[in-house]
Order: sequence, then C-alpha cells, then structure tokens
Amino acid sequence: MMTGRLSGAGGEHMAEMYLTERGAEVLERNYKAAGGEIDLIVRMDGRIVFVEVKARSGERYGAPGEAITKGKILRVRRAATVYLKEHGGTQQPVRFDAVLVSPEGVKHLPGAF
Repeated sequence: MMTGRLSGAGGEHMAEMYLTERGAEVLERNYKAAGGEIDLIVRMDGRIVFVEVKARSGERYGAPGEAITKGKILRVRRAATVYLKEHGGTQQPVRFDAVLVSPEGVKHLPGAF
C-alpha cells in the first residue's frame, strides 16, 4: 500500500523494480522516437517488451489503465517500430505490456495492447 502523491517518475521506478524482480533486463528508459515515447523497454520471457506505465495516486483522474488511449497505443507502437529498426530487432518476438501503479500496488498486464 502506498501513501502520499505518486509521480510519473515514481511510478516508472516502481514498475521497473517490479519487472526486474521478475527477471526483466532493462534495455531503455523513456525512449523517444517518431512522436512517441516508451516508458520502459525490457527483455523478458525471450522477447523485447515495450512497457507503458501508468501511475495514479488516487481515483480522482480515473483508474491508471483508463489513461491508455488508442492514440497512446498508436504512438507507442510507432516508437517501437523505430526502436526495432535502430537495433536490428525486426525479427525478434515482441510484446506490448502495461504496468499500472496505484495505492493498491503494481499490476502487470502482459500483452495489454
């Protein structure tokens, strides 16, 4: 259970800790390209995983997952394509996950979009 205000950077840090404790290797943080940003890029389960992190300190602005819009998904996918081309990984298996951070804890959604 978390208390106090939760910043975006704090949520990303919590998500990173959660994933690395489960075997993820962090490849990039806050990767920016092609009008999009990817919060975390990790290698996990034999795949390159592009992770969108959403953190909320309360329900005032809705649940964390509600902030992952179609537009956001499109921007993440566009940036992921650039990342894969830059790193020669276009033939590697990939996955798009979400990690939701709230006062209740961390929730990992593999293959969220």
